[in-house]
Amino acid sequence: MFSESFRRGLMTRKLFGTDGIRGTANVEPMTAVTALHVAMAAAARFHRTDHGSSVVIGKDTRLSGYMIESALTAGFTSMGMDVFLVGPMPTPAVAMLTRSLRADVGVVISASHNPFADNGIKLFGPDGHKLSDETEAEIEARITANGHGAGIPGLPQGKALGRARRLEDAAGRYIEHVKNTFPRGLRLDGLKIVVDCANGAAYKVAPQVLWELGAEIVPLSVEPNGLNINENCGATATARMCAAVVEYGADLGLALDGDADRLIIADENGREIDGDQLMAVIALDQFASGTLKGGGVVATVMSNLGLERYLAGLRLTLCRTGVGDRYVVEAMREQGFNVGGEQSGHIILADHATTGDGLIAALQVLAVIKRSERPTSQVCHMFEPVPQLLRNVRFVPGPDRPAPLETEAVRGAIAAAEQRLGGQGRVLIRKSGTEPVIRVMAEGDDPDLVDTVVGDICTAIEESGHKIAAA
Repeated sequence: MFSESFRRGLMTRKLFGTDGIRGTANVEPMTAVTALHVAMAAAARFHRTDHGSSVVIGKDTRLSGYMIESALTAGFTSMGMDVFLVGPMPTPAVAMLTRSLRADVGVVISASHNPFADNGIKLFGPDGHKLSDETEAEIEARITANGHGAGIPGLPQGKALGRARRLEDAAGRYIEHVKNTFPRGLRLDGLKIVVDCANGAAYKVAPQVLWELGAEIVPLSVEPNGLNINENCGATATARMCAAVVEYGADLGLALDGDADRLIIADENGREIDGDQLMAVIALDQFASGTLKGGGVVATVMSNLGLERYLAGLRLTLCRTGVGDRYVVEAMREQGFNVGGEQSGHIILADHATTGDGLIAALQVLAVIKRSERPTSQVCHMFEPVPQLLRNVRFVPGPDRPAPLETEAVRGAIAAAEQRLGGQGRVLIRKSGTEPVIRVMAEGDDPDLVDTVVGDICTAIEESGHKIAAA
């Protein structure tokens, strides 16, 4: 079952990708000049004349954040919008503050789980939701048409210029918001929790939330220096967090990524628990309490078949979308679901947030663990994952090379793989939205067969003139 937004496919855009604008800092498109023009174009799109227009700008802990923050601030204020600067703050915090402050737009400067040398710009509308493909395309068109003036005939002058100021209570506002999603009367007293903040945006707020709710905290990666965000830590490098759980005898570990919109958990044995298992925990809890909406869960095409089968056993639906939490959110809004997410740990809980929030998702899982009085390993192991294998094939675009998925040999290999797996598995082949890579994924009950069919498809692509890249 696929969402309507996934069926529509992505609009053709050069600047915006699957999650805003992203690239190497100080290399196009992630330069101060482009950031200035993005801000001006976004201001032209969202500026309202019936009240003082404003924008919330937050960032993670990357060194390049200072440069991009200054350029964005200049662009918005030059267009007559007031700017609230909140400093290092999780992506979901900026979405929440945009709504809370009745701002017209929210901006997050972050490349999420990428290395520190990268950066990105994510935009939220006044409702706290990421912008649609159509709105991003409109902003991009304004830049292309007239980057200097952002598509308007004249720039504000004199008193019409905007102001910028630091929002000193931003962290406190977000901390209280997150705590209010935890069940009333329940506390985390007695739980020892390792929390890995990836030297990123949640390095202050995440330990504070958990401590205020009563937990004993073992903080990791809470000393950002501008260069160490996501470096061998956080949700995409969980080895240190998993080892710390065992070393300190903790009940569990929580790992966030650089902008804290995704979550990976480790049980008391140091075993990693991914987003599919966490969605199952939360969905079952809400199903039992009668608060699950939409009759199931929204996840992407990458979620394990085991999750789909588990939900089907409860007579619940798994609605699949394209890769990217924004498409999960779109499907949730279109079809009335309140739980969705990605295997990578983006968990969207529509009753509490408009985007993935690692902290809020963690509190919902912690509530289940606390009420059950059982070990994390028992609470969070909801189903046996179906064997799944993902490999990447890098290709070099050019007029003398065939499109990777259009040769007869590749199409034949894919068709043969689907036939061999039959109803006991599935094949997913997709082109990356951020690099020249074809992602070849298959899953099924027979791991040897899965390995064989993935290998056959990759070989067919390689023989068509492309090279296998590291997964």
